[in-house]
Order: sequence, then C-alpha cells, then structure tokens
Amino acid sequence: MKSAALIPARFASTRLPEKLIQDLGGKSVIQRTYESTSATGLFDEVWVVTDSETIQKQILDLGGKVFFSQKSHESGSDRIAEALSEIDAEIIVNVQGDEPFQDKKSLEDLLNLFDDASVEVASLYFSITGEEAQNPNAVKVVLDDQSNALYFSRSIIPFNREKTNEVSYKKHVGIYAYRRAMLQAFPSWPKGNLERIEMLEQLRLLERGIKIRMAETLHQAIAIDTAEDLKRARAYWVDFASKG
Repeated sequence: MKSAALIPARFASTRLPEKLIQDLGGKSVIQRTYESTSATGLFDEVWVVTDSETIQKQILDLGGKVFFSQKSHESGSDRIAEALSEIDAEIIVNVQGDEPFQDKKSLEDLLNLFDDASVEVASLYFSITGEEAQNPNAVKVVLDDQSNALYFSRSIIPFNREKTNEVSYKKHVGIYAYRRAMLQAFPSWPKGNLERIEMLEQLRLLERGIKIRMAETLHQAIAIDTAEDLKRARAYWVDFASKG
C-alpha cells in the first residue's frame, strides 16, 4: 500500500505569530518538519499543504512538493483532504507542521496499525505524569481493551476519584493516519458538539462512531505553540546538531 505524509502548514498562528517560519538552526520550523519527515524514508510521497506563498517557497527551495490550499479550513485534517486530488496513496498521514523532530519508529508503528484491515484511522500517545495531565494544553486519551480511543479531552481523564490507585495518563500525539476514503469523507461532516466544546478535531470522528486505533510511542515530540516551546526546540537542535 502506498503511503503519503501530508503536512498542513497554515501561516496564521495565535500564540506564536508566524511560528512555522521561525528560525530553527538556520532553517525554518516547517523546513525542519519537512526534512525530518522525509528522512524517515517511510513514505512514497511527502507534501506540505499550505496557504502561504512564503512557506511554499521555503519548501520548494528544498526540492519538496507543495499543495497550495484555501486559507479557511476547520482543522489540519480538513486542509490536507483538499490536497487528495494530487496524491496517489491509500494511507495518508497528517504530520503536524509545528513538530519539527519526527521519529521514524513512531511513524512506522503508526503505519503498521493498518495491517489490520478494520483500522480506518490511527494515532499515537505517550505516558505522562499526573502533574502534566493537569495541563489543558496536554490532550489526554483513554482507551478500550483493543487500544481504540474512547475519548480525548483537555480535562484530566480518567479522574482518580478515590486517589487510591496509580493512574497511567496518556497524552495524545497529534499525528493522524487515515485510509484515503475516510479522509475524503471527513470534511463533509459538520463539527459535532464535543469538537466545538473541546476544540479537538478527532472528536468529530468519535461522535460519528468512527474508531481511532492508538499506538504507544516513547518519543515525546516538541510541538511549537509558544515562544517557550521555540526556545526548547532551539536548545534541542543545538544538542542534536552537536552530536551529529
């Protein structure tokens, strides 16, 4: 089965303006994301899907592929679905543009979930402490005994009512993989009530009864949403480059 990584790259951002073109070790954040995704060697195609001529030029300068999208989309998954007219692949992976350090094993484990023909959507999580679980910016997920997501929330789930048991909290990693037909259908569905409340696109799937198969990863990605995140990413890059 052919697979493609699509990287949604909306230019506008609220907490860190123009975050995708911020410098990260001599290249922009989005260039680092594109390069680390391509370097895994897992995908038949890697595309950046953007509404920005600046981002388009930066990726083309690397010899990459770009799909120029509309400016207005409800989510990253809605944005990449628009690009399917140019993509010849059965499995589509939505790689977040603001996560510049992609991990090969994690993405490989994600793709391997589709060896099960019943899987239509898949994603990743890693374990976190109770202290981090209190942070509403850390999206938590709870699973059934088949490793399908039961619910995602910015609130702490599960709630440890009696405080007598150790709880393993799971933080969602915002990378999604879809079978082509599922991603094509996704934009036609209106936002559900839970998606509007939590502002989490994956709840649109759960509200329609679509199962999301989850795999654990040990890779704790750096997602760049704030100036502090960018500072951490730059420190990580300096350490990484010095070892390479």
